[in-house]
Amino acid sequence: MKRGQVIQSTGANYLVEVDDKIYNCTIRGRLRLADSRETNPVAVGDFVEIEIISEEEGVITEIEERKNCIIRKSTNLSKESHVIAANIDQAVFIHTLKNPETTTVFMDRFLAAAESYSIPPLIIFNKIDIYTREEIEEVAMLMAVYEDIGYKVIPTSIVKNQNLELVKKALKDKVNVIAGHSGTGKSSLINAISPGLNLKTASISKTHLTGRHTTTFATMHKLSFGGAVIDTPGIRAFGLVYLNKEETGHYFPEIFKMSHNCHFGNCLHINEPNCAVKPAVESGEIAYSRYLSYLNIVLSEEDKHRTKLS
Repeated sequence: MKRGQVIQSTGANYLVEVDDKIYNCTIRGRLRLADSRETNPVAVGDFVEIEIISEEEGVITEIEERKNCIIRKSTNLSKESHVIAANIDQAVFIHTLKNPETTTVFMDRFLAAAESYSIPPLIIFNKIDIYTREEIEEVAMLMAVYEDIGYKVIPTSIVKNQNLELVKKALKDKVNVIAGHSGTGKSSLINAISPGLNLKTASISKTHLTGRHTTTFATMHKLSFGGAVIDTPGIRAFGLVYLNKEETGHYFPEIFKMSHNCHFGNCLHINEPNCAVKPAVESGEIAYSRYLSYLNIVLSEEDKHRTKLS
């Protein structure tokens, strides 16, 4: 048996790196976990034991316990969750104001997922070269919101080579997972900071101003300057799992901090008396967009239409 790390997952086959040699592996039957709530019992970043059966092939026989992972709700109705990547040092989210548009709700769901596993996030505000003056001001305000929370943010332009050295410094010697909508520039950014990788990229759809999928499977790439990056397929939606409404506020740092002043320890910050969070939203101490993202997670679809900040 040999110990290795999964560097690519296609759902049926896995590339596993063992001592700088890569094996194309399948999963031993009992590890398929037919009753598992996950679409992929093995994810990129997992450390595994493999039985080598040829010069290029192996069988995964054991999966080591993960230190953490990023999980989203599965699009497969028969399963509950999909593991995007495992054993991560940093979760990188690529935001674009347009071409394609990234909503704050989508970004905040990803950040909450990272917070739930204590994975430090990095937000990259990409494509700032294509924005108007008003849009640049909007991005600056967004950046200020997340910096005030305590998140590291970097505005970037691949075309103008802006702040790419800061990105390299932030990713160096870490295992980074990069996520975002298709077309936000994940693969292009990785190519710009580590040119030898030559990842496939594609242009934005002119009809819908959305990205075209170029990353088909989650894949781990070694960075030329140290560390690794897990490039993931573009995500259209980010549904959270294993997160109950009572815990949601814990994963919004500014809401969690303010909640200590609420009268009730189990306050959901919706209609409860003597809540400290809602006045902080009204005063601007907590960004209204973040509060809306929090409500988006906590409330049912029916409740979302009824509840207003008052």
